[in-house]
Amino acid sequence: MNSILASPVSLRIAVVFLMGGLLGAATNGAVVRLAWTPGVGGSKLRRVLVVLFCAFGTAWLYWWEVHRTGLVPAEFPAFLLPQLAVQLHAQWLCHIVLAWLMLVASLIDADERLIPDEITVPGTMLGILAATIYPFAMLPVLWELPDGRPFVGFLHVASPHPWPAEWGGAPRVGPLALAWLLWWLWTVGLMDRVWRSSWGWSWALRLFCDRLLRSPSTWRLAAQGFIGSLAILAVWLWGETAWQGMLTSLIGMAAGGGLIWMVRIIGAATLRREAMGFGDVTLMAMIGSMLGWQSCVVIFFLAPVAGLFLGLLQWVLRRENEIPYGPFLCLAAMALIVGWRSIWAWLELTLGLLGGLVPLFVVACLGLMAVLLSILRVLREIFSRP
Repeated sequence: MNSILASPVSLRIAVVFLMGGLLGAATNGAVVRLAWTPGVGGSKLRRVLVVLFCAFGTAWLYWWEVHRTGLVPAEFPAFLLPQLAVQLHAQWLCHIVLAWLMLVASLIDADERLIPDEITVPGTMLGILAATIYPFAMLPVLWELPDGRPFVGFLHVASPHPWPAEWGGAPRVGPLALAWLLWWLWTVGLMDRVWRSSWGWSWALRLFCDRLLRSPSTWRLAAQGFIGSLAILAVWLWGETAWQGMLTSLIGMAAGGGLIWMVRIIGAATLRREAMGFGDVTLMAMIGSMLGWQSCVVIFFLAPVAGLFLGLLQWVLRRENEIPYGPFLCLAAMALIVGWRSIWAWLELTLGLLGGLVPLFVVACLGLMAVLLSILRVLREIFSRP
């Protein structure tokens, strides 16, 4: 690390620029390989633009996060910034990996209206692993040491408040049970399942179980679940910041995926058709595993803004009323990362004031969304009558 920091900034950015170009080429390759329809991958112009976008974007993000320390809280003393070199590079690397995964997912979603599990499932595991091995790679927030000195920590599940002692590792069983529950909810959610209650709950449950038992992926995911449970147990026994990072990532995964899953259920119930694919659920779970539950709340409100604007534009230009939602989730996530310093300054105050009312606020917003979608469906039925 010292040899890297000793080199000129311009040289480092040039190297990163070349790395970004390689990432762009890998993006095009991944889009072709993971697409459901053979031959999908965009025009030659799009592939060139993807390479250039990745090259310039990777270099700019390095300049912003590492050189300009654009994510570090403004209150942190400037003369202590050199001490954050490892942390800043780790954060930048995690954000580049997340950005690459989101770009591949967005391009495939734009082409085919689906997001492959081959992107989101490994991405979620990678997010949990990174948060466990080096929690300080997560979004930075300002901590206060016992002697009153400022310290750049990481966004954990209790932020902006201190980490509660009762959420620690062994021998506290409650947090371990919660971590296992969230891990298995995600694992079961990935299984090949179907629920059709039109012929009654008994028939639906029988079909659900038969589908699970006959699918080859069920046993692979079950093995993945047991291995993950053992890993969670090991980190719980180890404790310290590794446990804080893992629990934060798991809760972020559940919060992100759960929010979009609820939107999917509400949309399907009110509009009487599928309003959002399950790939959006797994995509948001991946984002939450790397950025935390607090970020998911912000992304949840930011994404519809871009989606509404571009959706109206698409309807005016092409008369298309269906748009892929995944790219807007990714766009909101990147906007949050780039503007984290300002966003956290506002979010820290808001979370401090709302406290335990945050879940109730989110539930109220989901209820309001259900009402608005119901009104929209009724109006559409009225105006579509001959």
